[in-house]
Amino acid sequence: MEKKGSLILILLITSLVGFSQVQIPSAFNAEINKKNVKAVLTAVADWQIQNPLPIAGRITLTEWGNATLYAGMVDWAAIAGTDKYYEWLRGIGDQSKWTYNIYADKTRGYNADDYCVGQMYIELYRKYKDKKMIEPIKTYLDHILLYPPVGGLKFVPFSSQRWTWIDALFMAPGVWAKMTNVTGENKYRDFMFSEYKASCEFLYDTQYHLWYEDSNWFDSTEVNGKPVFWGRGVGWVMGGLPVIMKELPDKYENKNYFVTLLREMSAKLISIQNADGSWSASLLDPASYPTPEISGTAFFVYGLAYGVNSGYLDKETYLPAIKKGWEAMVASVWPDGKVGFIQPRGKGPKPVTSEMTEVYGVGGFLLAGTEIFKMAEKGIF
Repeated sequence: MEKKGSLILILLITSLVGFSQVQIPSAFNAEINKKNVKAVLTAVADWQIQNPLPIAGRITLTEWGNATLYAGMVDWAAIAGTDKYYEWLRGIGDQSKWTYNIYADKTRGYNADDYCVGQMYIELYRKYKDKKMIEPIKTYLDHILLYPPVGGLKFVPFSSQRWTWIDALFMAPGVWAKMTNVTGENKYRDFMFSEYKASCEFLYDTQYHLWYEDSNWFDSTEVNGKPVFWGRGVGWVMGGLPVIMKELPDKYENKNYFVTLLREMSAKLISIQNADGSWSASLLDPASYPTPEISGTAFFVYGLAYGVNSGYLDKETYLPAIKKGWEAMVASVWPDGKVGFIQPRGKGPKPVTSEMTEVYGVGGFLLAGTEIFKMAEKGIF
C-alpha cells in the first residue's frame, strides 16, 4: 500500500513537472559554433554573477556548491575574451583569504566538499603566479598527508575522512592532481590515486558501469525495480574525470585506469540517454522522473566532450550524443541566462521543474560549454 501511495505521489508531481517543462521560451541557438556557444555561456555566467547564492549557515563563499561554480567559471574565463571573470574569481579568493571552507577543521574532518574550492585557487595561481593563492590549500593537504585518513568506506554523514560518497570524486581528486603539477611533488598525485581507487572498488558497479551514491544505496531500488543510480551523483564522477585527467602526464603509470573508467561510463551513458538529449534524475528509471535534470546532464556532456576532444572517445560514436546533450542544456536556459531544471541540494533522485536552479549546475554547464566551444574551435562539428 505504501509503494502504491508513493507511486501516485510521483505521478502527481511529475505531471506538474511535465507542465513546467514547456515554460522556458527558446532564446539561444543550440547549433554548435563559436558564436552561439559563447552567447549562451556569457548569458549563463553573467546571470549567476548577478544572482549569487545567499551566504548563510553552511552556505559560505567556499562551500562545495559555490566551489563547483568557480570550477566552471575559471574554465570559462580562459576562453571568454575578457578578464572580468578572472577578476570576479580573484575577488572571491581575496574575500575568503584563499582558504578552504571554514567548517573543514571544526566539524567535518577531511571532508572533500570543504576543499573543492582549491581547484579554482590553483588555476588562478597558474595565471597570476601569486603564491598566497595556494599556500593555505597546500598546508591543508600537507596536514592530511602527515595525518592520513583512517577508517573504512561505509558512509557516515559529515564525519567521513575518506571519499565515501561519489560527490567527493569531483570535489577532491582534482585538487590533489593539480597540486602535484604546480609543486612538482608526486606525493599529492599518489595520495589521490590511492584514495580514488579505494572509492572506485567500493562504489562502482562493474555490471552497470555506474556508481552508487554511497553505501546506504547498495540495496535501494526504484519503482521499476532497478537499482538507484542518481543522475547528478554519477555526474559528479563523470565531471571529475576530465579535471583529473587533464593533470596526468601521458606517461603516468595509472593514467589508463582513468581512461578505462571514462570509456566504460561513456558507453553506458549514451545507451541510457533520453530522446531529448538529457539524462534523468534517476538514470535507470526515467519514467518516474520524465523531465530533464541539467546538473547531471551537463557533467555527462562535459565528460563526453572532453573524451572526444582528447582522443579517448571515438568521434563518430559520441558526437550525436554530445550534440543532443548540448541541445537539451541550451533548451534549459531562460532568456535572462538562468539555467533551469537543476535538481536542488540533497541526495538521490527527485522531481525537477524548469524554475529550479543551483550554482553547482551552473558550474557544470560552464565546464561542458567550454569543452563544446573547444570542439567548435577545432571544427569537430
